[in-house]
Amino acid sequence: MKVAIIKYNAGNTQSVIYALNRLGCEPIVSDDAEIISGSDKVIFPGVGEASTAMSYLKERGLDKTIVALKQPVLGICLGLQLMCSHSEENDTKCLGIFDIKVKKFASEGLKVPQMGWNNVYDLKSPLYKKVEENIYMYFVHSYYAELSQFTIAKTNYVNEFSSSLKKDNFYAVQFHTEKSAIAGSQLLQNFLDL
Repeated sequence: MKVAIIKYNAGNTQSVIYALNRLGCEPIVSDDAEIISGSDKVIFPGVGEASTAMSYLKERGLDKTIVALKQPVLGICLGLQLMCSHSEENDTKCLGIFDIKVKKFASEGLKVPQMGWNNVYDLKSPLYKKVEENIYMYFVHSYYAELSQFTIAKTNYVNEFSSSLKKDNFYAVQFHTEKSAIAGSQLLQNFLDL
Protein backbone atom coordinates (compact mmCIF):
# COMPACT_ATOMS: atom_id res chain seq x y z
CA MET A 1 0.00 0.00 0.00
CA LYS A 2 1.34 3.41 -1.00
CA VAL A 3 0.81 6.12 1.61
CA ALA A 4 1.72 9.71 0.78
CA ILE A 5 2.26 12.48 3.32
CA ILE A 6 1.72 15.90 1.76
CA LYS A 7 4.80 18.08 2.11
CA TYR A 8 3.98 21.77 2.38
CA ASN A 9 6.37 23.47 4.80
CA ALA A 10 4.19 22.75 7.82
CA GLY A 11 5.91 21.07 10.74
CA ASN A 12 5.31 17.71 12.40
CA THR A 13 5.80 15.49 9.35
CA GLN A 14 8.60 13.54 11.06
CA SER A 15 6.49 12.39 14.02
CA VAL A 16 3.73 11.25 11.61
CA ILE A 17 6.36 9.22 9.69
CA TYR A 18 7.55 7.58 12.96
CA ALA A 19 3.94 6.79 13.98
CA LEU A 20 3.30 5.12 10.59
CA ASN A 21 6.65 3.26 10.76
CA ARG A 22 5.53 1.78 14.09
CA LEU A 23 2.49 0.38 12.22
CA GLY A 24 4.79 -1.19 9.59
CA CYS A 25 4.08 1.48 6.97
CA GLU A 26 6.77 3.34 4.96
CA PRO A 27 5.14 6.56 3.72
CA ILE A 28 6.41 8.82 0.93
CA VAL A 29 6.67 12.53 1.79
CA SER A 30 6.00 14.57 -1.34
CA ASP A 31 4.67 17.79 -2.84
CA ASP A 32 4.46 16.13 -6.27
CA ALA A 33 0.82 16.05 -7.45
CA GLU A 34 1.32 12.81 -9.41
CA ILE A 35 2.81 10.92 -6.46
CA ILE A 36 0.07 12.18 -4.14
CA SER A 37 -2.74 11.37 -6.60
CA GLY A 38 -1.26 7.93 -7.30
CA SER A 39 -1.14 6.86 -3.64
CA ASP A 40 -3.66 4.55 -1.94
CA LYS A 41 -3.95 6.78 1.13
CA VAL A 42 -3.01 10.42 1.67
CA ILE A 43 -2.17 12.11 4.98
CA PHE A 44 -2.30 15.91 5.24
CA PRO A 45 -0.67 16.76 8.58
CA GLY A 46 0.59 20.09 9.80
CA VAL A 47 1.62 22.49 12.49
CA GLY A 48 1.92 26.10 11.46
CA GLU A 49 0.02 29.12 10.24
CA ALA A 50 -2.93 28.90 7.82
CA SER A 51 -2.14 31.67 5.28
CA THR A 52 1.52 30.65 4.81
CA ALA A 53 0.50 27.02 4.38
CA MET A 54 -2.22 27.89 1.85
CA SER A 55 0.24 30.04 -0.14
CA TYR A 56 2.64 27.10 -0.40
CA LEU A 57 -0.14 24.74 -1.53
CA LYS A 58 -1.36 27.21 -4.18
CA GLU A 59 2.16 27.89 -5.54
CA ARG A 60 2.50 24.17 -6.28
CA GLY A 61 -1.09 23.62 -7.45
CA LEU A 62 -1.63 21.27 -4.51
CA ASP A 63 -4.82 23.10 -3.48
CA LYS A 64 -6.48 21.70 -6.63
CA THR A 65 -4.80 18.29 -6.26
CA ILE A 66 -6.03 17.76 -2.69
CA VAL A 67 -9.65 18.72 -3.43
CA ALA A 68 -9.72 16.32 -6.42
CA LEU A 69 -8.43 13.25 -4.49
CA LYS A 70 -10.72 10.20 -4.54
CA GLN A 71 -8.82 7.90 -2.15
CA PRO A 72 -9.08 8.20 1.66
CA VAL A 73 -7.42 11.42 2.91
CA LEU A 74 -6.67 12.21 6.57
CA GLY A 75 -6.07 15.79 7.68
CA ILE A 76 -4.32 16.25 11.03
CA CYS A 77 -4.38 19.49 13.10
CA LEU A 78 -3.62 22.32 10.64
CA GLY A 79 -4.57 19.82 7.91
CA LEU A 80 -8.13 19.73 9.31
CA GLN A 81 -8.32 23.53 9.45
CA LEU A 82 -7.08 23.96 5.87
CA MET A 83 -9.75 21.50 4.66
CA CYS A 84 -12.45 23.92 5.89
CA SER A 85 -13.69 26.91 3.87
CA HIS A 86 -12.20 29.79 5.87
CA SER A 87 -9.90 30.38 8.85
CA GLU A 88 -9.92 33.43 11.10
CA GLU A 89 -6.13 32.99 11.26
CA ASN A 90 -4.99 35.89 9.05
CA ASP A 91 -8.42 35.84 7.33
CA THR A 92 -7.44 32.87 5.16
CA LYS A 93 -9.53 31.29 2.39
CA CYS A 94 -8.92 27.55 2.70
CA LEU A 95 -9.65 24.47 0.56
CA GLY A 96 -13.41 24.37 1.16
CA ILE A 97 -13.78 20.58 1.38
CA PHE A 98 -15.85 21.10 4.54
CA ASP A 99 -18.09 24.14 4.19
CA ILE A 100 -17.42 25.40 7.72
CA LYS A 101 -15.41 28.13 9.38
CA VAL A 102 -12.37 27.85 11.61
CA LYS A 103 -12.52 30.29 14.53
CA LYS A 104 -10.11 31.46 17.21
CA PHE A 105 -10.84 30.40 20.78
CA ALA A 106 -12.12 33.29 22.91
CA SER A 107 -9.99 32.51 25.96
CA GLU A 108 -12.66 32.80 28.74
CA GLY A 109 -9.91 32.46 31.33
CA LEU A 110 -8.55 29.25 29.79
CA LYS A 111 -5.10 29.21 28.19
CA VAL A 112 -4.98 29.57 24.42
CA PRO A 113 -3.57 27.58 22.67
CA GLN A 114 -5.15 24.48 24.15
CA MET A 115 -2.10 22.30 24.82
CA GLY A 116 -2.38 18.82 26.22
CA TRP A 117 -4.80 15.94 26.63
CA ASN A 118 -8.55 16.36 26.25
CA ASN A 119 -11.37 13.91 25.76
CA VAL A 120 -13.00 13.13 22.43
CA TYR A 121 -16.62 11.94 22.44
CA ASP A 122 -19.71 11.34 20.31
CA LEU A 123 -17.61 9.17 17.98
CA LYS A 124 -19.39 8.43 14.70
CA SER A 125 -17.21 6.73 12.10
CA PRO A 126 -15.24 3.57 11.24
CA LEU A 127 -12.22 5.85 11.84
CA TYR A 128 -12.97 5.30 15.55
CA LYS A 129 -13.28 1.50 15.44
CA LYS A 130 -11.88 0.02 18.71
CA VAL A 131 -11.42 3.56 20.11
CA GLU A 132 -13.30 4.11 23.36
CA GLU A 133 -15.90 6.83 23.76
CA ASN A 134 -14.47 9.75 25.79
CA ILE A 135 -10.89 8.75 24.91
CA TYR A 136 -8.14 11.29 25.63
CA MET A 137 -6.16 12.63 22.66
CA TYR A 138 -3.33 15.18 22.49
CA PHE A 139 -4.16 18.70 21.23
CA VAL A 140 -2.12 21.83 20.43
CA HIS A 141 -4.24 24.56 18.78
CA SER A 142 -5.63 28.09 19.08
CA TYR A 143 -8.26 27.69 16.33
CA TYR A 144 -11.12 25.23 16.01
CA ALA A 145 -13.66 24.01 13.44
CA GLU A 146 -17.26 24.74 14.36
CA LEU A 147 -19.81 21.94 14.79
CA SER A 148 -21.61 20.90 11.59
CA GLN A 149 -23.17 18.01 9.71
CA PHE A 150 -19.59 16.85 9.01
CA THR A 151 -18.72 16.43 12.71
CA ILE A 152 -17.84 12.82 13.61
CA ALA A 153 -16.29 13.56 17.04
CA LYS A 154 -16.50 16.44 19.51
CA THR A 155 -14.34 17.99 22.22
CA ASN A 156 -15.01 20.80 24.66
CA TYR A 157 -12.45 23.51 25.41
CA VAL A 158 -13.76 27.07 25.88
CA ASN A 159 -16.69 25.78 23.78
CA GLU A 160 -17.70 22.57 22.05
CA PHE A 161 -16.02 22.07 18.66
CA SER A 162 -15.39 19.45 15.96
CA SER A 163 -12.40 17.38 16.95
CA SER A 164 -13.04 15.25 13.87
CA LEU A 165 -14.74 15.72 10.49
CA LYS A 166 -15.75 13.52 7.57
CA LYS A 167 -17.15 14.12 4.10
CA ASP A 168 -17.01 11.42 1.41
CA ASN A 169 -13.37 10.21 1.29
CA PHE A 170 -12.07 13.10 3.42
CA TYR A 171 -11.44 12.60 7.14
CA ALA A 172 -9.82 15.06 9.53
CA VAL A 173 -8.81 15.26 13.19
CA GLN A 174 -7.85 18.33 15.22
CA PHE A 175 -5.75 16.33 17.70
CA HIS A 176 -2.34 14.84 16.95
CA THR A 177 -2.84 11.12 16.30
CA GLU A 178 0.95 10.67 16.25
CA LYS A 179 1.24 12.01 19.83
CA SER A 180 -1.90 10.37 21.23
CA ALA A 181 -0.38 7.08 22.40
CA ILE A 182 -2.30 3.82 21.80
CA ALA A 183 -5.58 5.52 20.83
CA GLY A 184 -3.80 7.66 18.21
CA SER A 185 -2.08 4.57 16.78
CA GLN A 186 -5.41 2.74 16.61
CA LEU A 187 -6.96 5.64 14.72
CA LEU A 188 -4.06 5.71 12.22
CA GLN A 189 -4.39 1.94 11.78
CA ASN A 190 -8.14 2.34 11.19
CA PHE A 191 -7.39 4.95 8.53
CA LEU A 192 -4.90 2.61 6.81
CA ASP A 193 -7.56 -0.14 6.93
CA LEU A 194 -10.33 1.98 5.33
